Amino acid sequence: MFGRRGTSTGTAAPAVSPEPVAPAPAIPDPVARPAIVPEAAPAPDLADATVETDAGEPVPPARPAPALAPEVNPGPATETTSNFQNPVTDAASARLAEIKIMVFNDLLEAVDLAEISKLDADEVREEITDMTAEIIAMRRLVLSMQEQSQVVKDICNDILGLGPLEPLIERDGIADIMVNGAGQVFIEVGGKIELTDIKFRDNAQLMNICQRIVTAVGRRVDESSPICDARLADGSRVNVIVPPLAIDGAALTIRKFSREKLTFDNLIKFKSITPELAKVLEIISATRCNVLISGGTGSGKTTLLNLMTGHISPGERIITCEDSAELQLQQPHVVRLETRPPNLEGAGEVTMRDLVKNCLRMRPERIIVGEVRGPEAFDLLQAMNTGHDGSMGTIHANNPREALSRVENMIAMGGYNLPAKAVREQIAAAVNVIIQAQRLRDGSRKITHVTEVIGMEGDIITLQDVCLYEVDGEDAEGNLVGAHRFTGIRPHFWEKARYYGLEQKLASALNMFGV
Repeated sequence: MFGRRGTSTGTAAPAVSPEPVAPAPAIPDPVARPAIVPEAAPAPDLADATVETDAGEPVPPARPAPALAPEVNPGPATETTSNFQNPVTDAASARLAEIKIMVFNDLLEAVDLAEISKLDADEVREEITDMTAEIIAMRRLVLSMQEQSQVVKDICNDILGLGPLEPLIERDGIADIMVNGAGQVFIEVGGKIELTDIKFRDNAQLMNICQRIVTAVGRRVDESSPICDARLADGSRVNVIVPPLAIDGAALTIRKFSREKLTFDNLIKFKSITPELAKVLEIISATRCNVLISGGTGSGKTTLLNLMTGHISPGERIITCEDSAELQLQQPHVVRLETRPPNLEGAGEVTMRDLVKNCLRMRPERIIVGEVRGPEAFDLLQAMNTGHDGSMGTIHANNPREALSRVENMIAMGGYNLPAKAVREQIAAAVNVIIQAQRLRDGSRKITHVTEVIGMEGDIITLQDVCLYEVDGEDAEGNLVGAHRFTGIRPHFWEKARYYGLEQKLASALNMFGV
């Protein structure tokens, strides 16, 4: 199937009839047709051989020329030759995939991939390129230069990168990559989920990619430990769940980080916030308010937390606690901590609560918790109430009131036998501001609430909205239209702004809304 084409095919010319479809027997199989090989030189003789039949009748040259030498004529394909000139046919894709497997298996036998992967990426690509050319020559495979380059690129991605996912990782504008087994890869672009034409060779290739990702951060995923959180080198968040829990093959989810560092100016451009609200959020961060950023999955909580930390003074000592380290703080004095799952024997686990409790002994000025999801909520509140002003964290909730209820429930999960009122008093004293991020039904992300916690009234925590996003309708394209509106209430962190010399900046932002 992949052998070289001999000159003996020219003997098929006399069997050609004058009808347009008759030259088909003389045409090589499109799967095996070489594109650029030295042995293809006799092709002009084949074209000449079809000029006349056994009866001596000339055949019009306009018909056989495109069919017998499609590479010579780059013009529009006729109906007879359209299949030969389409570079993306199922047969060609299947053939190239088969060659990739063949070459990759030969590479496995020839080199130690564990050793070669330790080399510099450019050196590895050079070695793979040379060895691939040798394997193709030894096996007498027929490949064009473009196909050979594609084979080398895909093999390098398998060894050094994420295989078929590598083009998606390099492409900007993708927020999430969702792999549902070897045959389905979805992406999220502009808030909408789309199916791609990318597929893995088989489930084994997908598992190899998953293993490479989690091993790079010292974790493992297999049948005995089928769920794992990890991260890529750029900080992108990764979740893997494999069989037997994932029935149709490994499920890999990647939350991509933008290569460009986002700023509040970017959020203003995306209409997630207004310039005035951006100033208010900067002041909240700079004045060391304790902040909870609330929102659903994919609403932009971690992005907003990154932006809020950007206005922390460079002289402060910051300690971050995360399940998978993804925060990208720019300050010079940052200590990053990450949880650890149990080992094969079920020992050695380090939980988020362990990290939060330990960082209290590390002389922090601010504690940043990537996501509050368990009993560590109580320790974080304790830190906020004991001199660590300006601490921040994210939490999954639909609105500010629910965020406080979730914190209360998390404390109960820790086994603390405390009266509900005592817990709520602790929450009211610790948390100053709740910022709600939301992904709307048109795919856009907005900051919908900036809400203050102002104290207790009886057994109820009292909240006060400073700014709300109100939807006014939708345009002709189905995009929601709305605006951020301040409520006109003077915020309680006004005194903190005055203490830090930011009162005029805060007044400037609020006065634009008539406050």
